[in-house]
Amino acid sequence: MLNKLESLLAKADMALLLEQKQQLVAYVNMLNKWNKAYNLTSVRDPEQMLVRHIIDSIVVNPFLHGTRFIDVGTGPGLPGIPLAIVRPDSHFTLLDSLGKRVRFLRQVQHELGLTNIEPVQSRVEEFIPQPPFDGVISRAFASLQDMLSWCSHLPKPSEGRFYALKGVLPEEELAQLPTGIVLDRVIPLQVAELDEQSHVVILKSN
Repeated sequence: MLNKLESLLAKADMALLLEQKQQLVAYVNMLNKWNKAYNLTSVRDPEQMLVRHIIDSIVVNPFLHGTRFIDVGTGPGLPGIPLAIVRPDSHFTLLDSLGKRVRFLRQVQHELGLTNIEPVQSRVEEFIPQPPFDGVISRAFASLQDMLSWCSHLPKPSEGRFYALKGVLPEEELAQLPTGIVLDRVIPLQVAELDEQSHVVILKSN
């Protein structure tokens, strides 16, 4: 599986250390193993996990600004764990309301020795950040309106950013942004071997 990952990284023009590649493969192996009992993802094939979960998560890395991030509705740690592996100098809070997912995240943290993640079991609207985050990341979490409504207390005022990882560009949602929120930029993402649209929508307070 390491060879497959290296092939995908080469297509994406990404260079990682061998240790990082080994951690990403180990994470996919854990996800595949736990998935059989915990149903953490609908993707069953480990090589497809590399495409749909690993590469699809880390392509957003060049566009993140700051060092403290929260991944809301992280599920089994996506995109937070792959990003934490490729961005070791940043810290990621991984927030999910389901206990079984957070147990999996803690096991990943333990087995991979990840010191820059903090799994937290909480509903997002009840979680109080100390201090606020540089970036709030969500992947297939909710509409932009719901994300902004539930997560408005999480980023730093004025300089914090919302990063919504989307498939098809949500034109209607972008046309209905709430007062006080503006579109910073939309970036189309290229995911090797994934023949589907992928975008990151970056929002900020005005």
